[in-house]
Amino acid sequence: MLPHQIIQRPVVTEKSVAAQNNEQKYTFCCHPDANKVQIREAVQALFKVKVAKVNTINVRGTPRRMRGRPGLTAAWKKAIVTLADGQKIEGI
Repeated sequence: MLPHQIIQRPVVTEKSVAAQNNEQKYTFCCHPDANKVQIREAVQALFKVKVAKVNTINVRGTPRRMRGRPGLTAAWKKAIVTLADGQKIEGI
């Protein structure tokens, strides 16, 4: 897989932005089949930074109702990437 296929989009929430500012941790939505090594290499290739650690979480789909009909949101993989000291990703 190519780096832009592995890293699909950043997750921008209050909690993830606080982690970016305080702990140099960036959160991304990733391809479900990607492993930690692939995610590390993709972040380093896309953003030109050094990655210290990668944590991954498989997020289950949650039940939702649309027009009275039950459904399920899609499951996805979350990656929390910790950068080395002095590193920063601009624009996220």
